Amino acid sequence: MSRESLSTTAGTASHAAPNAALSGSLRIGGDLPVRRLGYGTMRLVGEGAWGEPADPTEARRVLRRAVELGVTLIDTADAYGPEIAERLIGEALAPYPAGLVVATKGGVTRQGPAKTEFVGRAGYLIQCVEMSLRRLRLERIDLYQLHRIDPRTPLEESLGALHRMQEQGKILHIGLSEVTPAQIEEAEKIVPIVTVQNRYSLADRRHAQTLTYCEQHGIGFLPWYPIAAGKLLKPEHPAAQALARIAGLHQVTIAQLALAWLLQRSPVMLPIPGTSSIAHLEENIAAAGLKLAANEWAELETAASTA
Repeated sequence: MSRESLSTTAGTASHAAPNAALSGSLRIGGDLPVRRLGYGTMRLVGEGAWGEPADPTEARRVLRRAVELGVTLIDTADAYGPEIAERLIGEALAPYPAGLVVATKGGVTRQGPAKTEFVGRAGYLIQCVEMSLRRLRLERIDLYQLHRIDPRTPLEESLGALHRMQEQGKILHIGLSEVTPAQIEEAEKIVPIVTVQNRYSLADRRHAQTLTYCEQHGIGFLPWYPIAAGKLLKPEHPAAQALARIAGLHQVTIAQLALAWLLQRSPVMLPIPGTSSIAHLEENIAAAGLKLAANEWAELETAASTA
């Protein structure tokens, strides 16, 4: 039996009021319902995921607005800031409304802007969980993801530590990030894996095999950097004309089109686009109501495959 159940939402006009509920829903691990279009918090903090946001008050407003727009899955990590994104979430949203899932990650240390190191030692990960609980003002983290597998630490040690925290009731479900199907299979010998967070977008499908594995095994797939707008918007991109034509037809942006493509790409897809702007957030969430016709979806597939 699949670990997840999916409910789909009927198509609506793309100009409808932004509402994440239009993306449909998914039950992570079979018992944790979320709307499929979520929100990622890495862009809330400074450049390179380092330091305070330029406007902390606005950052908290963005978080509250995401919830107002129907988002029920907020993704973060202790490495964002570091620690700052989690703190902002706790300040802005605790006590949390019913049904809101805050997923976080541990296992990456940050030495400066875009400078990281993987640490999977048991003692460190246990400390990560405890500190995330404190910053997020939670008694239990519904989805805790190993941010990266540490090649210097046996996976049994890293996931064994998270499993102990799960047994203590401090974690409900466990996920992985940037992994292959073989790594997921290895991990599942230790603990059930309910989500995978890999880089994936219309323009970057290097993890297509991992997505297929997740579909086959009922594992939620959180694509990070889901819009890849910098690449998609370059005029020399082979798919640029098709993207521009279809986006113009629907009167949406290319970024919105890219999110709609993801949502239609797979029923286990859980895009988590991030932004520090309320206007951009509303634009992203509006993509939940954009439904592509079969021929449009096929045209995007063909155009993107030529890149």
